[in-house]
Amino acid sequence: MAKKENQNQPKDLIEPTPEEIKKMEEENKKISEKMIEESEEKEEKEAIKKIDESNEKKTFSEMKAEREKKEEEEKLASWAPKTQTGKDVKSGKEKDIDNILDSRKKILESEIVDSLLHIESDLLLIGQAKGKFGGGKRRAWRQTQRKTKEENVLTFSAMAVVGDKAGHVGVGYGRAKETLPAREKAIRQAKLNLIKVGRGCSHFDCSCDEKHTIPYVVEGKAGSVRVKLMPAPQGTGLVVGNEAKKILALAGVKDAYGVSNGHVRTTFNLAKAVIDALRKTTKLER
Repeated sequence: MAKKENQNQPKDLIEPTPEEIKKMEEENKKISEKMIEESEEKEEKEAIKKIDESNEKKTFSEMKAEREKKEEEEKLASWAPKTQTGKDVKSGKEKDIDNILDSRKKILESEIVDSLLHIESDLLLIGQAKGKFGGGKRRAWRQTQRKTKEENVLTFSAMAVVGDKAGHVGVGYGRAKETLPAREKAIRQAKLNLIKVGRGCSHFDCSCDEKHTIPYVVEGKAGSVRVKLMPAPQGTGLVVGNEAKKILALAGVKDAYGVSNGHVRTTFNLAKAVIDALRKTTKLER
């Protein structure tokens, strides 16, 4: 049997030299690396395709929110605080905005609020578009102009409200020669004017333990406007005007009754009166 096996083996079989073996190994290595690169490129293309598909499904508002969030993160990363409160927040010594507000420290940098709270913003309708016979739709920008020798100088003003829907809210006013800078100024000023709002469940028809309304009846005033806010049972909603509703919603108040007197179409005074009333929810007057 051994002789037959030896006879079946090819006579011209030559064993490869070490150099040839090394060369073959290098070629196999190159082929495997090439295959790995091709597979990685394919995976990257598929991942990019999935991202593009997900971006197509996202709405414009979602994409805008993501872009703004990314810009805020970059802004906070490059923030160099100038005040002692800002330095404490940046270093991590101060982690609660309530401690700053309770100690009556002035917030002079808007990045302090951005670092400690997740803030949402909205614009109040303080302007009016041109319409026939003096009427027009309310809008967020108030346009004024000053006459000079050369030309009429336009100025835009805006009023913004910011809040975290968890007991913190602020209102600010900004003015500039263009609309976007005016909005940015208003939002920044609103963050600096942040106040703490007391919430609870104090209506006699409601027995839940959630913080959904104001703790007691409060009144606020500004100019000729008088605003009275009253607790409401859960599920009532905000029974107030549209502009006051924006402020209460961002403050985290879900249910409340409201009564207003005076020239309430003056949104400036209405917003100030609502803030004045909300400021009294954290302190009892005797």
